[in-house]
Amino acid sequence: MAKHAGVSKAAVSKVIRNDYGVSDAMRDRVQRAIDELGYRPQSAARALRGRAFTIGVLLQHIGIPFYAEIVTGLVDELAESEYQAIMIQGGTRDKTEKRAIDALIDRQVDGILMIAPLAARTHLEQVAREIPTLVLGRHDRSPAYDSIVDDDRTGSELVMEHLIGLGHRRIGHITFDKEHGQAADRTPHIRAETYERVMRDHGLAGEIAVAATSYTEEGGYRGAQELLSRSPRPTAIFAGSDEAALGVLAALHEAGLSVPGDVSVAGYDNTKLAAHPNIALTTVNQDGVVMGRTAGRLLLERIEGRTSAAHFSVIPSLVVRGSTASPRPCPADTGT
Repeated sequence: MAKHAGVSKAAVSKVIRNDYGVSDAMRDRVQRAIDELGYRPQSAARALRGRAFTIGVLLQHIGIPFYAEIVTGLVDELAESEYQAIMIQGGTRDKTEKRAIDALIDRQVDGILMIAPLAARTHLEQVAREIPTLVLGRHDRSPAYDSIVDDDRTGSELVMEHLIGLGHRRIGHITFDKEHGQAADRTPHIRAETYERVMRDHGLAGEIAVAATSYTEEGGYRGAQELLSRSPRPTAIFAGSDEAALGVLAALHEAGLSVPGDVSVAGYDNTKLAAHPNIALTTVNQDGVVMGRTAGRLLLERIEGRTSAAHFSVIPSLVVRGSTASPRPCPADTGT
């Protein structure tokens, strides 16, 4: 490499490390040699010299649609930099998540984006003291790491006020059971608490109906079955995530009920599937791509030396589509 570029090995090393004191002419000569030879410095070797130019992403499961949008935003933000993102699944158990975090640390990543991690705040702070860390989706803050969170109270209020404004009174809600993981994440609890508060504020305390399952398609399906078994059944269901809302739609179809004629359905996250014309789901937009881009920007700032913690809150908006409408008149009000 050095011989091809006509420079010393020390000069090549300084260019690869992006050190100060390298002239533009020297950098251009080395870069041309790199391009001509197809040279790719090993990330492990670069890590030994200071940086691996890698951002680690911890998520529970790569198949969660909203997480995919966050990662898309992160990759977009890193596109103009030297950094790449690598992903690892932490699962829904503390033990497997800890192993995943340790794996990122062992690979000497320069920063870590943790999406809704299970770990206690003390453990997150311990990691952040070693590696620049950003926690997304957790409502607890710390001076040790940056954070990004959606205003879940506002988002849930938007859904509930929309449904009540349409004339719905029997509104069910699907939330996340602690037994399914996410014990440290207050997001499902905030959405459920807001649902119940808005129902009480409108004099509908007697109509509160909550099914605690999971924010998955299977969880939404089981939650909808539980809500539909009540008499009278709800005329609207607010699912805590779009993925759960898909399960609700499946359960309603199986029961021979139309959407929104028999039951209106609303979700949360505004994933790409929600906009599909055959789904047309009313949902809350918290813009995962913007979250991912912001995470990338904040992590690069941390890597470059920022020490003060940054906390970013997304203001959600309601996207109204065809899955919600006024309840169908029922003279006997039997829910049938």
